[in-house]
Amino acid sequence: MNTPHIYRRNTPIANHRSAPHRFALGQAVRLKGGFAQRSPALGVCHITRTLPPLGESPQYRIRNDGESHERLASQNELEAVTGEGADLMERTFHHG
Repeated sequence: MNTPHIYRRNTPIANHRSAPHRFALGQAVRLKGGFAQRSPALGVCHITRTLPPLGESPQYRIRNDGESHERLASQNELEAVTGEGADLMERTFHHG
């Protein structure tokens, strides 16, 4: 007997209670230091795209000017850059 199989993704579905995006396109950000301590090596990145939330945390695509690829980061992994990195964003994208 053949029964149809229903395949479900194991990804949490975004709900209406998820947090709003805190960062804007072009904004200068850096990865927060954590267990892997990867943020100092990556340096300042810019938001290239906002993505739907995964669970309750909004997602972003970020890119470092020195790299040819983008990375995926959740909002709780990012912090805004103030000072020189933010000034560069304003000069480049004409907003802050």
